[in-house]
Amino acid sequence: MATLNDIIKWCDQTLKTHEFKDYAPNGLQIEGKSEVKKILCAVTASQDAIEAAIAQNADLLLVHHGYFWKGEPYPITGMRGKRIKSLIQNNVSLVAYHLPLDSHPILGNNAAIADILELENIENLDVSEPHPIGNIGYLENAMSPEIFKNYVSERLGFNAIHLPADKTTIQKVGFCTGGAQDYIGKAADQDCDAYISGEVSERTFYEAKELDVHYYACGHHATERYGVQRLGKAISEQFNIEYSYYELNNPI
Repeated sequence: MATLNDIIKWCDQTLKTHEFKDYAPNGLQIEGKSEVKKILCAVTASQDAIEAAIAQNADLLLVHHGYFWKGEPYPITGMRGKRIKSLIQNNVSLVAYHLPLDSHPILGNNAAIADILELENIENLDVSEPHPIGNIGYLENAMSPEIFKNYVSERLGFNAIHLPADKTTIQKVGFCTGGAQDYIGKAADQDCDAYISGEVSERTFYEAKELDVHYYACGHHATERYGVQRLGKAISEQFNIEYSYYELNNPI
């Protein structure tokens, strides 16, 4: 058993949340029980994830995508109101970490992608960022664009969308999980052969072709389901409490 305050303090220090400018508040978003015996992790604080937390008697729901995003309307009504009411009525805390969890060099989503794809010699995608949320890695052996598509699809469990460029081999790979397709320009500036993110836009097709960087959209959810699991496990080991992961396979 651990206190909610101790868990939040440890996570905030570990992820250095105070050093990030984010689109939503990181850390405790909805306060529930003061003592935590069990954590449920999920990518997004959906109604399904909340109901899973309630059914499993979890005291804390740990997610990557929480609430109160910049630009959202203030009234707590409709779908969001139902979600928040469910958490409050069942005394379940909601804890969310966004960019700090993308960026962390061990627990983060990008770190997990590098490990899964066996990318080596990891570098910053943007050298001007003190805590980069994008990285560059190198394949031990170069692959053709078609073989690389099959490789990332198999490793990440998602049928990747490949937007082709002219380069015939891939070895230097830029990557940033989630909805970071517009960082393809940064990958081009660093002379990457390919760039991986989660989502894709209409404009990305032309950018890949004209910047000569193969683009692979590997799923927003599929590229970001690892950080919360790594963080949940780290909390479990630090405080000797139970954790589990809820997977709702989102095709986007």
